[in-house]
Amino acid sequence: MLTPNLTVNAQGHLCIGGADCVSLAKEYQTPLYVMDEAVIRESCRKFHTVMQASYQGNGMICYASKAFSCKEIYRIVHSEGLGADVVSGGELYTALQAGMPAEKIVFHGNSKSYAELEFAVTENVGRIVADHLTELAMLNEIAAQQGKTVGVMLRIKPGIDAHTHDFVQTGKIDSKFGFALETGEALAAVKACGSYSNLKLLGLHCHIGSQIFETAPFAEAARVMIRFMQQIRETLGITLAELNLGGGPGIKYVESDDPRPFGDVVSDIISAVRESCAACDYPLPYLLFEPGRSIVGAAGLTLYRVAAVKTIPNVRTYVLVDGGMCDNPRYALYQSQYEALCADRADAPKDAVVTIGGKCCESGDLIGEHMPLQTVSAGDTLAVLATGAYNYSMASNYNRNPRPAVVMIRDGQPREIIHRESYADLVKNDL
Repeated sequence: MLTPNLTVNAQGHLCIGGADCVSLAKEYQTPLYVMDEAVIRESCRKFHTVMQASYQGNGMICYASKAFSCKEIYRIVHSEGLGADVVSGGELYTALQAGMPAEKIVFHGNSKSYAELEFAVTENVGRIVADHLTELAMLNEIAAQQGKTVGVMLRIKPGIDAHTHDFVQTGKIDSKFGFALETGEALAAVKACGSYSNLKLLGLHCHIGSQIFETAPFAEAARVMIRFMQQIRETLGITLAELNLGGGPGIKYVESDDPRPFGDVVSDIISAVRESCAACDYPLPYLLFEPGRSIVGAAGLTLYRVAAVKTIPNVRTYVLVDGGMCDNPRYALYQSQYEALCADRADAPKDAVVTIGGKCCESGDLIGEHMPLQTVSAGDTLAVLATGAYNYSMASNYNRNPRPAVVMIRDGQPREIIHRESYADLVKNDL
């Protein structure tokens, strides 16, 4: 199994954080997302500790909400000293409702609406990351109307190959995000920002992609950004005080994955920042990092009920479950790999190779193919591991399927943090 918080009890049942998964499935029904609070807090502390130890606390870890957003996760990360990265008005609203201080929120997004920007300025969000020139103009207009000066960062494309799936690479020149360095667009954006009286340029932001196992791309991005900050100082006489290097460290989804420890990744990035600043005599900037998946991904799993097993001789065996792409679209989107277990017989050998199929009316509705699994039958409980990130947050009501509940485990005790949607919820906005 992938993480030490997953154990097997005397009945042979899979347990997460000391809670029996078979019992959870019976009590809360399936599909069901289950999260381990201890793992989340441990991951928060690892990032926070390395920032304190390696950079004297001159920075902030901001939890990337898009991985998993709800009130309880903001309460947890805030209590661990983290800020939050949000990318929509909805994530911003949820964070504020949960008590996250506005000054510790970074608001991202490549296509923020006027209303979302107005909301952020009204709530005094600490940093708004501008993605294009039109957004700068809108922000200045809104800030002027409210008689405020807004703290802005500019999202820069550093042109780094992140060595990950093309769909989750965001730092290359051909990306919908940010201002390109190679074309001079980024320097022009700095100049444009300086022309607005109600905007204060705090610093720069970049994010090169997600699920990255290597440290070198992160370190190179840091060097590129420091060189650009030095160019800004030489060309425009502006010394920017902040640098946001985004997130993206990978996690272990299957046994063959070999991610670097979180602390090592951040330490290597900080070393690159220090070396680059020393080389051009640039003052060390206030650093921000935005981990999401690496905080919540391994903390979660999803439980399903096996509906049927279909064997097509000499072709494949389908294990059909009561969820699918409506609660985990990542295989359909990225062919993302997962490990699965029969939660009822978690210590039994995996003696079958199966395709896990969902209930949606799509042939591509799969959780995975060619997956080792114990022999299962209808009624068994199936656990898909490492689903804490980008599962609930990407869930949909496709085929009018209600979204599952989310249960958080603390010291072996479950508590529901998001209710299961009902059929009534599905039609409440219908006219």
